Amino acid sequence: MDALARLLDAPRGRDAYLLRASLTPPWSVRLADESPLGLIAVVRGSAWVEGDEGAPLELTAGDVAVARGPAPVVVSHELGARPDVVILPGMRVESPDGRDVDDEWSLGLRAWGNDLDGPTVMLMGCYQVRGEVTQRLVGALPPVIHVRGVDVDTPFISILADEIVRDAPAQSAVLDRLFDVLLVAVLRAWVTHEAPERAGLYGAQSDPIVGHALRLLHDDPAYPWTIAELAARVRVSRAALAKRFSKLVGEPPMTYLSGWRLALAADRLLQPGVTIEAVAHEVGYSSGFALSTAFKRERGVNPKEHRARSPAP
Repeated sequence: MDALARLLDAPRGRDAYLLRASLTPPWSVRLADESPLGLIAVVRGSAWVEGDEGAPLELTAGDVAVARGPAPVVVSHELGARPDVVILPGMRVESPDGRDVDDEWSLGLRAWGNDLDGPTVMLMGCYQVRGEVTQRLVGALPPVIHVRGVDVDTPFISILADEIVRDAPAQSAVLDRLFDVLLVAVLRAWVTHEAPERAGLYGAQSDPIVGHALRLLHDDPAYPWTIAELAARVRVSRAALAKRFSKLVGEPPMTYLSGWRLALAADRLLQPGVTIEAVAHEVGYSSGFALSTAFKRERGVNPKEHRARSPAP
C-alpha cells in the first residue's frame, strides 16, 4: 500500500464537522479549530484562503483547498479582511472579541453564514485523525493544498452541497461517506497534477526509483534493510538512491525507515494484549530492549509510558 492509500484509508469521517456556508461580502472567517485536516470547497462564488505559510490562494467555483492543522487559516471575500467570526476547538463560534455568535450565524441544519441567499457558497469540513502513522502522513502534506475544479473533476462537491442540509435517517453516516470520497478525490487529483518534487512523500510514489524504494520499506518494515540492499533492489547506486530519496522525501532512506518503524510501533503498542517484544520484531527491532531504547531516544518516553499516556484506539 502506498503512502496516499494509507493516508486515505485512515481519516474516515465519523460525525465529521460539516457546514454549508452562504455569505455576502464583506465576510471573513478564521478557522482555528485545530483539526488535523480541514477541507474548503467553493460551490458558488469565490474566496481567498490565507495561512501562516505560503502564498494566499484564490478559490473559484469548483476549487477545493485542504488545510493541514493545527495552524489556523483565514477564509475571506478579499485579501487582508479582518475576521468577523472565529471557529474554535469544539466547534465554538465566536466573534473576535470572544462573544458567542453561533446563533447569529446559524441559517438552519448544517447551514451557516451571514446571508442564506449569499453569492458565495462553500462547504467546510474537518477531520480528526488517529494514530501515529496517520499523523506522520498528514504531517507530510503541505500547509495548504489547492486543487482546481478542472483537475478534481468530481460530482461529489455538488452532491455533498445538496445532502448537507437534508434531515433524513442515517444522514450523518451518508455525509461522512460523501466527505470521505470527496477528500480521496481531491488528494488524488493533487498528487496527479502536482510536480513530484513539490508533493514530497506523495509525489515520490510516482518516481520509478524512490517510489519503488518506499514500497519496499512500507511492505516489509521488519526486514533488516541497509542502504546497500535497498539500492540493489531498485538497481541504482547507494549514492544515487540517497540523493534522490532525500530530494523527494525530505530525509535519507534509513532515517525515513527509522521514523516509519517507530510510528508503526507507537500504534501497535496501543493494541490490547500485544507485548513490547512482539511489536519490536514486527517493526524491525531485534528485541524489546532495542525498541525501548530507540523509542525513548526519539520520543522522550519508553513504550510503557507511551501506553499509559495514550488512549486506546
